[in-house]
Amino acid sequence: MNNNSLSGQIPSELSRLPELLHLLVDANNLSGPLPPKLAETRSLKIMSLRNCSLQGVIPDLTGIPELGYFDLSHNFLNGTIPANFSGLPNLQFLNFESNSLDTIPAAFEPPKTVIVLLSENPVCDNPARAAGLCQPKSVSEAPSGQGPQVSIDCAACSTDKNYEYNPLSPIPCICAAPLGVGFRLKSPGISDFRSYKKAFEMDSTSVLNLSIYQLYIERYTWEAGPRLNMHLKLFPNNTNLFTMSEVVRLRHLLAGWEITLLDIFGPYELLNFTLGSYEDEFPEAGSSGLRKGTLAGILVGTIIGAIAVSVVATFFIMRRRSKRRIVSRPSLLSRLSVKVDGVRSFTLEEMATATNNFDDSAEIGLGGYGKVYKGNLADGATVAIKRAHEDSLQGSNEFFTEIELLSRLHHRNLVSLIGYCDEEVEQMLVYEFMPNGTLRDHLSGE
Repeated sequence: MNNNSLSGQIPSELSRLPELLHLLVDANNLSGPLPPKLAETRSLKIMSLRNCSLQGVIPDLTGIPELGYFDLSHNFLNGTIPANFSGLPNLQFLNFESNSLDTIPAAFEPPKTVIVLLSENPVCDNPARAAGLCQPKSVSEAPSGQGPQVSIDCAACSTDKNYEYNPLSPIPCICAAPLGVGFRLKSPGISDFRSYKKAFEMDSTSVLNLSIYQLYIERYTWEAGPRLNMHLKLFPNNTNLFTMSEVVRLRHLLAGWEITLLDIFGPYELLNFTLGSYEDEFPEAGSSGLRKGTLAGILVGTIIGAIAVSVVATFFIMRRRSKRRIVSRPSLLSRLSVKVDGVRSFTLEEMATATNNFDDSAEIGLGGYGKVYKGNLADGATVAIKRAHEDSLQGSNEFFTEIELLSRLHHRNLVSLIGYCDEEVEQMLVYEFMPNGTLRDHLSGE
């Protein structure tokens, strides 16, 4: 509800919404105080009431254990900061800049991992009490979609180790080596990312098990679709470097489609994962420094093994020809990996394991293309697998074209293509699984 010229007071009846997660009402013409009953919205995670002309004192909101992001900057609030804010277990960001707050209670001691912004308040006239809290560390987003513009002057970081300044860290001017992430929302249900930026930051850092200041959105660009292309930087937690196990964990989560964002952001795809300073710890395949003799032995063994596998494969294919028509085609893996973003290649063994060897109990539908099975992948994801019957098998060009076209269909009300299987005499398409049944079931009332 940002930037909507809303007027009047914030209704205390909002406390009757037990599932309320985000309250975003920035830049409106509100008045009066914050209702204390907001403390009863126990599921609230983000509350942003920036630049709303609010008055009075800040109520005790410690009854909201999930609160992680709280922004009351640029209002007319006065009095003291509630000491109990220090005890909020999930608090990560507290912004009270540009108000009339004059007291910091002695019991107000938030953890060092919490970002607290208090500049432009009378309390900052007492530097002994407000030390470290009144530096103007707040950031503002550039209209072009670039990242925040930071107002602190910091010495240049070492370029030898690819260190850079983390502008969101609660520790001023800390230099660290970030990980770069190319990330795209394929069919977001929003048109103005600025209003949902806080929600995206809180949601993504939560599923990645990071603090909010570890995620820096360097830039974002809207593309045709519409799709939202973002370049993110993940910073270590108030230190210079990630541990190798942490790098592996983050890469596994992002590359393995194991992140579940809010529905409003729609499906996503990972465009790239830049290791930067950590590249030396993850050498490219083939750079192990083996001797020429060893490599020659491996090469000869590989050729002999390939010939043996070819003979065995030919034998089994000839045996199966009487059972099912064979459609000869080259592997699509190399072509798809280059031309189609976000589409995974599955083996026949993976598909068989996911469906218990295509057991009848896993069958959930039947159409002109073939049978549809419910499958469980090795990473725990549940998918819908469309297995082509004999009469639906296509040549390689036709099958590739279908995958390419399906991968371009992005809409929040369409199931997304996750991957494919093109092996032996099998052609399968793997989609996200919709647990609430088919459209026909709902229309017929079944």
